[in-house]
Amino acid sequence: MVVAAQQQTLQKRADRVVLNNISWQQFESLLLMLGDQRASRLAYDSGYLEIMTPLPEHEYFKQSISIAVEDIAETLEWDYASYGSTTWRRAVKQAGVEPDDCFYFQNEPQIRGKLEFDLAIDPPPDLALEVDLTNKSLDRFPIYARLGVPELWCYDDGSLKIYQLQQGDYAEVERSGIFPQLDIRALPQLIEANRLQGRRELRRAVRDWARGQVG
Repeated sequence: MVVAAQQQTLQKRADRVVLNNISWQQFESLLLMLGDQRASRLAYDSGYLEIMTPLPEHEYFKQSISIAVEDIAETLEWDYASYGSTTWRRAVKQAGVEPDDCFYFQNEPQIRGKLEFDLAIDPPPDLALEVDLTNKSLDRFPIYARLGVPELWCYDDGSLKIYQLQQGDYAEVERSGIFPQLDIRALPQLIEANRLQGRRELRRAVRDWARGQVG
């Protein structure tokens, strides 16, 4: 796909670019052209398109929090499904996004084993993770809201904030609706305290922490 000359770049940095006047058909064509094996991630909101290439720090905390979510679920012996940076989109909503990670918990039985999704029929992920959200040029909240994702975790600069969808908008809350028995906002401190100890020690610490919280 070639972006027409009249389409204007709004912001550009080394790791991201935002374009406007991008049609839904062009967004779909770009997804098809880029394919699944790529480092960049896309977000689309009613004609605005952001293309972002994650940096190493971003990927470390994305992976650490994602693995922590899985370790917590397994410690609690909960069924879950992770779909990573799947492209979630609905043409009728003019909204598309590729989260840093996403999970099904409550709706996991409905989508178990599925490899293709249609958000007009299937439920959206119960949880989406966004890292370094404030430095992303395109506001993700309206996109996720129109897709109907119930809960967002947003990590930025050592802080993890939890947002829940309430009457079409996201409100910050103290406790996760998915893990209400855990102080999820403490995860960044736990990760940082074990960062230099290696991945195995970090995973062990997360599991011990989860057991202690529910014990």
